[in-house]
Amino acid sequence: MDRCIVLVDAGYLLGAAASLLAGEPSRSRITVDHAALIQGLRERAESDTERPLLRIYWFDGAPDRVPQPEHRRLRVMPRVTVRLGALTRSDGRWAQKGVDAAMHAELTELARNRACSDIVLVTGDGDLLPGMMAAKEHGVAVHLWAVQAADGDYNQSEDLVAEADERRVLDRTWITKAVRAKELGGVCAPPPAPRPEIAAILSAPLPDSALAPAPERPADEGEHAPAAVSENGTQERVPAPKGVPTPKDLAALRAPGVQPAPQPANATLRWSSDKGWVDRPAAEPPEAASMPTLAQLTTAEQRWADREEDITTVGGDPYEVGQVFSRRWMERLGDQSHLQKLSGMYPRIPHRIDGELLRYAARFGLLAHKDDQIDEHDRYAIRAGFWREIDVRTEAEHAPAGE
Repeated sequence: MDRCIVLVDAGYLLGAAASLLAGEPSRSRITVDHAALIQGLRERAESDTERPLLRIYWFDGAPDRVPQPEHRRLRVMPRVTVRLGALTRSDGRWAQKGVDAAMHAELTELARNRACSDIVLVTGDGDLLPGMMAAKEHGVAVHLWAVQAADGDYNQSEDLVAEADERRVLDRTWITKAVRAKELGGVCAPPPAPRPEIAAILSAPLPDSALAPAPERPADEGEHAPAAVSENGTQERVPAPKGVPTPKDLAALRAPGVQPAPQPANATLRWSSDKGWVDRPAAEPPEAASMPTLAQLTTAEQRWADREEDITTVGGDPYEVGQVFSRRWMERLGDQSHLQKLSGMYPRIPHRIDGELLRYAARFGLLAHKDDQIDEHDRYAIRAGFWREIDVRTEAEHAPAGE
């Protein structure tokens, strides 16, 4: 077949680009315009091979093989297929598992089935040498592309370079059309829209009680917290009084047999929100338990349609994820009195709905996989997006008919 296929090892391409532009192979040091990068790969492949492009295969690693936001954007682009291997953490470093094997299998299968006349490999791993040799034996021309090395030397296997039919270098000029180093201030992709709700949350002042200086303790107390005697006669330390106790403090105070230390009369837990700090009620109001979850409101047909929308439309931005979840919940809500009750609970989302919201967000790769938790800033953004949709809906319902 007179057409070309491109196989991209994303770890090599973006790692080498980071080394070239930022001085180290960490992909967090660069910003990538994936649409421009794919377009550049397509144009360069068709120019070098003089064949029309059949497809670009993008091989990358992901924690638990869960697609990250960049993978979600890539896999809905025309002529792009994403293949994910595992991404594991060892000795504080991330390592790809299964990516090389997947590339080798794809390379040999395409050549065996004569799916193309030319294959472009963007990789540096010598483990692909047997696959390259097999492809050549099936009559496929193999083009090997390298990213310009920061030190001017090779960043590919020497055996791989020697076996390739054609060799090209993606130089700095070509790379910078789609990739920028973050330190340089150049942003390739459009900057995200400003989120005043999130900025207000993060800049909200602390309660006065939290800012007040801690009372001085007698010198003979030293650095030790007050102790209490438990049922078995042993002494247990109790956290020193604070203006605003943390959940950890309260858990310690509830330990069996521990006599709580006196707390200031004005001590309270508070919720941060875009309206400042508000007192947290001791428990959820009874009506929170009666609010249906999105899963309870969603039919099997809607669940299928939601999945399709998630794959093809939702980009994975935390704020956007919160908006999508909130919109679906409100649209399927039969009893609109629940919406008014929820608005009155602001900024607290009932536990059942909040947990479902965060689980939904986790599908978009928003987990910090070192501890399987969503980043605090992302949680603010997810919930801000949720409440923004609630505000828009309630404001529209209360607006005068003529407006």
